[in-house]
Amino acid sequence: MSGAPSSQSSRVLSAELLAHAGRQVQLSGWLQTRRELGGVTFLIVRDRAGLAQAVVDRPDVASQLSGLQVESVLQLTGNVVAEPRARGGAELRVEHVEVLSAVTEAPPFEINRPKLTASLDVWLDRAAFGLRHAEKRAALRIGAELARGFRKALVARGFVEIFTPKIVGSATEGGANVFPIDYFGRSAYLAQSPQLYKQMLVGVHERVFEVGPVFRAEPHATARHLNEYTSLDIEFGFIHDHRDVMAMAEAVLGETLAGLTERCADDLQLFAARVPVMRAVPIVGFHEAQEIILREYGEDCRGEPDLAPQHERWLGEWAQRAHGSDFLFVEGYPTAKRPFYTMPNPEQPEVSNSFDLLFRGLELVTGGQREHRYERLLAVMEARGVPREPFEGYLDAFRFGMPPEGGFAVGLERFVAQLLGLGNVREARAFPRDLTRLAP
Repeated sequence: MSGAPSSQSSRVLSAELLAHAGRQVQLSGWLQTRRELGGVTFLIVRDRAGLAQAVVDRPDVASQLSGLQVESVLQLTGNVVAEPRARGGAELRVEHVEVLSAVTEAPPFEINRPKLTASLDVWLDRAAFGLRHAEKRAALRIGAELARGFRKALVARGFVEIFTPKIVGSATEGGANVFPIDYFGRSAYLAQSPQLYKQMLVGVHERVFEVGPVFRAEPHATARHLNEYTSLDIEFGFIHDHRDVMAMAEAVLGETLAGLTERCADDLQLFAARVPVMRAVPIVGFHEAQEIILREYGEDCRGEPDLAPQHERWLGEWAQRAHGSDFLFVEGYPTAKRPFYTMPNPEQPEVSNSFDLLFRGLELVTGGQREHRYERLLAVMEARGVPREPFEGYLDAFRFGMPPEGGFAVGLERFVAQLLGLGNVREARAFPRDLTRLAP
């Protein structure tokens, strides 16, 4: 049949068209836009590599596009022609069209404009469609690249990737913010974090990390919280104190961000996002941070056991103004407000060897040194009323020898949202779970 594709044709991606100038190829993807001009049909087709222009000047071929809406899936065969005015410097002169998936109904909202005008709830309700918008795809790619860079930086430092259970018999972090489940007639929970397991595995591999989901049954809906999110966790042994953990966080996250600049330049440009250079991060003590808030902003939060979100924002402003830094370490949080496994400062037991890392005024990382001494761990659990029986497996790691160790965790979606300046952390996850959303 006239216009049938040649058996010599092979699929190329949009970014590869110019390299195939003068050849017949197949271009497959989603119909982004279509416009008619002087009897010629111009198509913009989207594939995983980007966008490409295709031109249809044959009426018999153009007729096959009649009635198709955007997001129809097409396979186009034709010759590549160098064209400086086209995207990527080349366009496809189409000789044959195969409609792989015809979309004939109007889209629920427009996704082919630079900015998505649909509200957050509207596009999340139709996320399978809304996530095709350029910014939404870019945010997901940036998250994937942060996770890839995190893995790469840790493997280079001798860490072993682990995969821990997400169904557990007791709450990891304590408190009531757990999702209970029926486990064959027994009580169980979705894991709040891999904390206890990554500590146990320090006794196996010494240096471990995990990239995986965690679940927090926090009954509120804020722009910075999710009930299911991806946690970037590390734990490692033979440390002196929490400052070694802080140094590791600075090195690993700095390397992760540096790789992002190189690999995601186009995606970052969509948000006009500035990727910070992470080095010589300033450090303040928890009580010093409260004094800064009083001195610089006139609010007296001394005596409070934690920092409120507004306090973190003010400290972020101060770090930028005083140190030119997007990051700030706050160390020495009250021991009473940290989990039972947190190591107290030997000189001041009421102060913990723990820290938070603020990124542009938002808590991004929580970490510290853990209590590795078996008898001390038992004493803390007893003093806090933590039952021993559910933690027997965890305690075995310390009963049979554990070095001084520590670690930290990063919320991936929060990292992406803060880096890109997104208004809500839900925009950094494909299918977020929050207080009200359980689908899609």
